[in-house]
Amino acid sequence: TAVMTASPDPQPFAQAAPMALPDSYVFEAKTRDVAAFLTETETMALLVLKDGKMRHEHYAPWGGPDTHWISMSVAKSFVSAAIGIAVDEGLIASIEQPITDYVPELGVAGSAYAGVRIKDILQMSSGAGWNEDYSDPESDIARLGGALATGGSLNAFAATLTRARPPGSYNLYNSTDTQALGMLLVAATGRTIADYMQEKLWHPLGMENDGMWIVDGEGMEMAFGGLNAT
Repeated sequence: TAVMTASPDPQPFAQAAPMALPDSYVFEAKTRDVAAFLTETETMALLVLKDGKMRHEHYAPWGGPDTHWISMSVAKSFVSAAIGIAVDEGLIASIEQPITDYVPELGVAGSAYAGVRIKDILQMSSGAGWNEDYSDPESDIARLGGALATGGSLNAFAATLTRARPPGSYNLYNSTDTQALGMLLVAATGRTIADYMQEKLWHPLGMENDGMWIVDGEGMEMAFGGLNAT
């Protein structure tokens, strides 16, 4: 993992008088047990805030307020926010530019990303052929996970995707689109994702604890889902 250190100016939620969860709730005209629902859904953490103040915290027995959880695709929103900051700082001139202006290795012959606008990739309309079926062991997302698990390169994997549609014509959820944006962020800033995000997001947001990015065998962050936080 690559670590983003806790903010030197942490901003914890203000606390107010604790409140208890109700014992039951009504759904589809049936009264149901709240504790059973939290168990059945394997709810890791439940926080209740009112007027910006913490009123209730509930954690699964195997977790707690200091446990790091993998964010999965919530990480995608952190990456797109960091791209926006890089645009604001002039490190990326325009999202109308092709990503290959910054990441030429995605411009190899036959690559789905050759000449594709950054905007289209941000909107997951890159045109890349992709199957994100987690139940299919032959899917593209399974191949991507395999590349990570065996110590391979996420960057090299991104360059293997081929075009299925004209860019900007169709929105298709594609985790590798965000990995390509991670490559863009590194190329445009000259810094790792963790290093840039620590300065521009993690510390300014007042994060109380370290955050950790899963990295591949070459030290590249798993941009599409590898952010771990409390």
